[in-house]
Amino acid sequence: MLQGAGVVAGRVASQTGWRVIPYGPPATPSVAAHTRMQLALNLGVDRLRQFYLLTKPRVVALIVFCAVIGMFLATPGMVPPGVLVAATIGIWLVAGAAAAVNCLLERTIDAVMMRTRSRPLPSGTLSPLQTLVFAGLIGGAGLWILYRLVNPLTMWLTFGTFLGYAIVYTILLKPLTPQNIVIGGASGAMPPVLGWAAVSGEVAPEALLLFLIIFAWTPPHFWALALYRTEDYARAGLPMLPVTHGRRFTVLYVLLYTLILLACSLFPFAYGMSGWIYLATALMLGGRFLHYAARLNLDYSDELARRTFRFSITYLSVLFAALLVDHYVRF
Repeated sequence: MLQGAGVVAGRVASQTGWRVIPYGPPATPSVAAHTRMQLALNLGVDRLRQFYLLTKPRVVALIVFCAVIGMFLATPGMVPPGVLVAATIGIWLVAGAAAAVNCLLERTIDAVMMRTRSRPLPSGTLSPLQTLVFAGLIGGAGLWILYRLVNPLTMWLTFGTFLGYAIVYTILLKPLTPQNIVIGGASGAMPPVLGWAAVSGEVAPEALLLFLIIFAWTPPHFWALALYRTEDYARAGLPMLPVTHGRRFTVLYVLLYTLILLACSLFPFAYGMSGWIYLATALMLGGRFLHYAARLNLDYSDELARRTFRFSITYLSVLFAALLVDHYVRF
């Protein structure tokens, strides 16, 4: 009967022009409202992605990987889980903050280079203030984690590494000298030292040998990139080695530093901190790197320089992985 009354009321309302509120459950959100919600969600996800890109995630991943290897090599057993997690997160956050500050300071340079013009700052998707606040938040959080949950030594070493990369390398070395990557490579070589200090609370000679490997690896790695990006660096006014001394000089130095790297990579075996698994891996990887460096001198091409750069990343990743395997599996 009530249903019938509703029908009658509906008819009367339609006849008299009254506004009718239909019976039943509330209406679902309109298509327009749903579209606005979806758009807002997409914009939020994209904004988070832009902040993530500020941290140079691929570079930071390699940094953290080397730091974690340093942690495991610092102890004959297993790394305490709490230290492993806290040190990894702390180093990752500070490294990401250093990358964001680097992007902030080099935003005008990045804007004229094809390789970097799509980064969040030169593309205008993030502002300098947003970048500065973001870097301060994640960097401060990372240092706090390292100080409270790991140890003060690791925090101070990580802070020094932050200053070395974000300030000394970015502001002083990179725009002033073609030896920028050689001198500035010291900050990039610190991750295994940070990992070692996180577990042992000290900087041992073994950690310095790991530092030396990355220090020697950095010039041939980065100069391979600079070789096929020479026009970019010249346009930006940066005195990278291929810009100031030419291609022939640079490929020769790539070869010389690759020889130095091969020698440095043998030090862990000579010192007794690694065994035959690592030695065999180091010799094979070093031989392959030398092959690339020699070919650059004999028959240069941008494609070969690009392949050399990509192999250099594989080289360091596999070399440090071999250190880890050799640490727990000895022949």
